[in-house]
Amino acid sequence: MNKYFFLLLFLFSLRLNGQIVGPEKGTLIIAGGGKLSDTILMNFIAAAGGVEAPILVIPTALGLTTYEEKEGDFLRRLGAKNVKVWHTDNKSMADSDSFVNPIRNAKGIWFTGGRQWRLVDSYAGTASEKAFWEVLENDGVIGGTSAGASIQGDYLIRGDTKNNAILMGDHEKGFSFLKNVIIDQHVLARNRSFDLPKVLEKLPTSLGIGLDENTAIVVKKDTFRVIGDSYVLIYDKSTEHPFYFLKKGDKYDLQKRQVITPKN
Repeated sequence: MNKYFFLLLFLFSLRLNGQIVGPEKGTLIIAGGGKLSDTILMNFIAAAGGVEAPILVIPTALGLTTYEEKEGDFLRRLGAKNVKVWHTDNKSMADSDSFVNPIRNAKGIWFTGGRQWRLVDSYAGTASEKAFWEVLENDGVIGGTSAGASIQGDYLIRGDTKNNAILMGDHEKGFSFLKNVIIDQHVLARNRSFDLPKVLEKLPTSLGIGLDENTAIVVKKDTFRVIGDSYVLIYDKSTEHPFYFLKKGDKYDLQKRQVITPKN
């Protein structure tokens, strides 16, 4: 038996045991942009452990050099008491203990909107990126909206530095909190619902998730549920139903790639 047989056997065993798509521990809250409802943000605060939990807001995707603490006011107005704005655009700083330790100690990380490639340029391959995973491993939550949603997937749609209309550009790797998943945002509000299929033509085994504005998925292990006021679009070329909508309250199995039907 050659090494490829054992690799396939290992991958098959992972599928049997689950947790090959979502993170083993912690929660992801992935929002499609626009003005988010208090319901979505309160879900994030609750997943972090409540209003006393240490939370970092990372606005790096916006593209400024420095940020003021007011960037975290959207959580403070809902009662969150321990919110800090945390940013660098320097990978050496992103590798430093002084920058990384507050990430390790956080119970919630929120990535704002902007351009997702800026998050890659600042944090990919650094101790900070590793620390984001430690937040999940400590049963914390990682949330984000718009660019902060797409960065949580595997393949980075709209990651080109020139403009966000280029679907497959010069930055193609996200943080992969969801493996083999491509996440797009603003899909109905910006008439993007036919964009993910173009990417899936090149990456046909990937699962495409399109999020409309003021809509989010709450991911735990390999399951998510939909919250918010609009729709989540699912694109899956591996099934007989390659495109469909999910609404608030719907649940989805990321490993089996099927809607979870409520039991009567």
